[in-house]
Amino acid sequence: MSALIVVNFKTYESAQGESAVSLAKAMAEVDASTDATLVAVVSAFDLSSVCAAAPKLKVWCQHLDPIGWGSNTGWLHPETAISRGASGTIINHAEHKVEHSHVEKLIDQLPEGFPICACAADVEEAHSLAALSPTFIAVEPPELIGGDISVTTADPEIVSGTAAAVKASNPDVRVLCGAGVKNGEDVAMALELGTEGVLLASGVTKAQNPLAVLRDLVSKI
Repeated sequence: MSALIVVNFKTYESAQGESAVSLAKAMAEVDASTDATLVAVVSAFDLSSVCAAAPKLKVWCQHLDPIGWGSNTGWLHPETAISRGASGTIINHAEHKVEHSHVEKLIDQLPEGFPICACAADVEEAHSLAALSPTFIAVEPPELIGGDISVTTADPEIVSGTAAAVKASNPDVRVLCGAGVKNGEDVAMALELGTEGVLLASGVTKAQNPLAVLRDLVSKI
């Protein structure tokens, strides 16, 4: 399987609305020129416009809720997201934590083949989430998120340790890492430490030249 470069748009002003569309187009351009797979994780508000602008790019939600139709004000219904082009989701991000029961119910509700990436703060949480069989687990130490030092440099043991723990628990789960990832060297190190890709945000969304950064991220794969 190809390495994954998953870019979380979060609610950065530089990655919302028309800016989200522009960034998604840049990602689609790089995705078409590399063996890696790029994934845009966008605001629910931007799902339709991003998917329409970059139809070949994989576009995920930033969160979904395991709910049915009816009285669920403010929650995000999976089928609504899918109908607007979502082809995957992350869940339990450090900035939007949920109970593991929420993750389990969501996995049960999502259609077969719809990828879900469960985020973990450490090896212990990653091991626990692996038992639920998400498609991916992304380990991200919260203290390094948005920082200038990649987790692959600041704490390589948590990356290799997570990869080992998850594969020992559930070899079908693919492992990603994130927090501070900014360049191709960080991606190459992540792969060397046993992951199958990275989850990042500000390194792309706040860049002066996102296209150049995206090209660099895949340059050593």
